[in-house]
Amino acid sequence: MADAPAVRPRRRRSFAPTVLVGLAASVLTAVAAGRDWATASGRAAGVVVTARATGSSSAPLALSLALVALAAWGVVLVLRGRARRVVAVAGTLAAAGVLATAVSQAGRARTDAVAQLVARGGVADQATTGLTGWYVVCAVGAAVSLAALGVAVALSPRWPGMGERYDAPSARTHADGAPSPATDPDGGHVTVPTTEQDMWRALDDGRDPTQ
Repeated sequence: MADAPAVRPRRRRSFAPTVLVGLAASVLTAVAAGRDWATASGRAAGVVVTARATGSSSAPLALSLALVALAAWGVVLVLRGRARRVVAVAGTLAAAGVLATAVSQAGRARTDAVAQLVARGGVADQATTGLTGWYVVCAVGAAVSLAALGVAVALSPRWPGMGERYDAPSARTHADGAPSPATDPDGGHVTVPTTEQDMWRALDDGRDPTQ
């Protein structure tokens, strides 16, 4: 048990980087999912006309799933233990859905952009189409979010919980589920009080049962 103090720092190493990367990727994905995904340009009455199709109109499911993946990170930060894994799995599925939707609906976004061009007087056969940077951001962001949530599925049950530093030692456990030991003033380990009787006995001995 001598290496117990080192357990918590090791758990935190993957916590902050994964959450920061995952949150940033999810925010970018959600923003990009509602922006322009495709453009179409052509001539209408001799004038160059450009039309655009947004991700929210061509692939509304992508935006909905991106918001689910983003919300999953907020819940992961609040929950602890296995409940985190369940939420992380749901977020992973949502991120995978965003990526699959973006890939499968790229053609529809181009078609919708052409339809917008025709509505402005352009000719479909002469239209030039292309995907925008926002489409790329959405697809790449979804892939990064998917990877980060995959890490969360594997490691989140062992991550520190919000407000964990304020818990009494009897409420803390190691990654293997064993209670954390308390330390007496002489440097030795003592049993952490777990029942009301033990709490009173600790007080009689002059020890703080919450330490």
